[in-house]
Amino acid sequence: MLAPKAPSWMSEFRAFIMRGNVVDLAVGIIIGAAFTGVVSSLVKDVLNPLLGLATGGVDLSNVFVSLNGQHYANLADAQKAGAPTMNVGLFINAIIQFLIVSFAVFWLVKVLTRLHVRQEAVAAPDKSEVLLGEIRDLLAARPEPTSGGIGRTAGSAI
Repeated sequence: MLAPKAPSWMSEFRAFIMRGNVVDLAVGIIIGAAFTGVVSSLVKDVLNPLLGLATGGVDLSNVFVSLNGQHYANLADAQKAGAPTMNVGLFINAIIQFLIVSFAVFWLVKVLTRLHVRQEAVAAPDKSEVLLGEIRDLLAARPEPTSGGIGRTAGSAI
């Protein structure tokens, strides 16, 4: 029995997935998700208690405004009652997380840019080396002069 022929786009998709850039992007997304989890825990489990201690026991995750006018002891109670809330504390947590992640990405890009500039500086010859190489190639491609004319002779130095 003959196997069904794979659609033509399947080989294109396979080639696309196996490109280095796509694999690098996938690795970056996975590491980014893990890093975001670490930053979320840092903000929730380390920074918020420190901020609460500094502000006299205020838990940022429970700072909210009930939009139906009723008072609730904490955000969980308001959500359990189905009350519409404006979650100011959770928004502040998200801003703190964003600032930490963007600060880390800033330093990562800065380091990678510096490494990339160093690699380019080592790899690229300067203009005088390129010019000397072109002159060498032109001289090597010149035909040897025939005897009896003006120019080099067999024993003369350049």
